[in-house]
Amino acid sequence: MSTTDAAAFWNGLYAGRPAPGDPQPNATLPEAVAGLPPGAALDLGCGQGGDALWLARRGWRVTAVDVSPVAVDRLAGLAAAHGVAGRIEAERHDLRETFPGGVFDLVCAHYLHTPFPLDRAAVLRAAAHALRPGGRLLVVDHGSAAPWSWDQDARFPSPQEVAADLALDVGRWAVERAAAERRTATGPGGLTAEVTDHVLVVRRAG
Repeated sequence: MSTTDAAAFWNGLYAGRPAPGDPQPNATLPEAVAGLPPGAALDLGCGQGGDALWLARRGWRVTAVDVSPVAVDRLAGLAAAHGVAGRIEAERHDLRETFPGGVFDLVCAHYLHTPFPLDRAAVLRAAAHALRPGGRLLVVDHGSAAPWSWDQDARFPSPQEVAADLALDVGRWAVERAAAERRTATGPGGLTAEVTDHVLVVRRAG
């Protein structure tokens, strides 16, 4: 399937939902980065933009990427509306083909799932290599399917499996956290459900 197919799918998904005026960050982000000094962050699959906005408001310089032009354009507009345009670079990338340049103190990949072919391990490995020494890769995956999910038949690899697939040098990268965590999620129309998140944090030592 082509880049055009992927962009059209995600454009349709985002355009079919009301654009939030103040999107909130994913639930794990505030707790996972608490205590970290602001630096350069990369948001892979920025979606509605809540993570990028939350980080920028706290002094981070954020490169936020998505395959969907709708998502990228909306985030650029939100950044301007919330006074953080100078701290957010919204870029369109199909991660099957291009990866954003730069080095980062934090790379976030929240729910980087897609119905299109994607070598996730290669993408996340590139993210780990884009970290500065001391930087962290935060990967939050679905560990269960919410009732409103587009992918009800997915298999959910454990955080330990995701870490193993990255095949990183244990002398240079360390797994700081690998956990399955429950939370209450809110979906379209205010529907709620208890879901599982798989959380992985990898730190680059050198």
